[in-house]
Amino acid sequence: MPGETMSGGCQCGKVRFRVTGPLGAGSICHCRMCQKAFGAFYAPLVAVKPNTLEWTRGTPAYFQSSNHVRRGFCKDCGTPLTYEAPDGIALAIGAFDEPAKIPPKVQFGVEAKLPFVDDLAGLPSHRTENDPEAPAFLADIVSYQHPDHDTTSWPPEGGAQQ
Repeated sequence: MPGETMSGGCQCGKVRFRVTGPLGAGSICHCRMCQKAFGAFYAPLVAVKPNTLEWTRGTPAYFQSSNHVRRGFCKDCGTPLTYEAPDGIALAIGAFDEPAKIPPKVQFGVEAKLPFVDDLAGLPSHRTENDPEAPAFLADIVSYQHPDHDTTSWPPEGGAQQ
């Protein structure tokens, strides 16, 4: 949709963005550079069209990962944010406030896919609150993570979440 707006940002809230207009297709990249950049088995990314991305709080720091690609991240908390190549910019799907709205449609770099990735869905699954040690841990935890919505300022006074 032309008027669609989606926002997101880093874990600490020092870098926030807004995309106005439709996103490209969500993707997963298995290449070794993306594995290292995300510290994960693969990188979930979505392309943004030119002139639709606005940095609404702060701006990313960058690492030139190759002669063709630079990657944006928050210099304070390390959250991966962008993949920028000559053909455009892609944003990390997990950095969006509503990542469930951006399902991957294609995989790239499958020659470097880790051999167990396709079997992850078959692993035993457990909800956090069902861990016998979780209730005490969860009752005492204070999150400093930015919430999944825009805020006028961050962090809030007194350290409480907005």
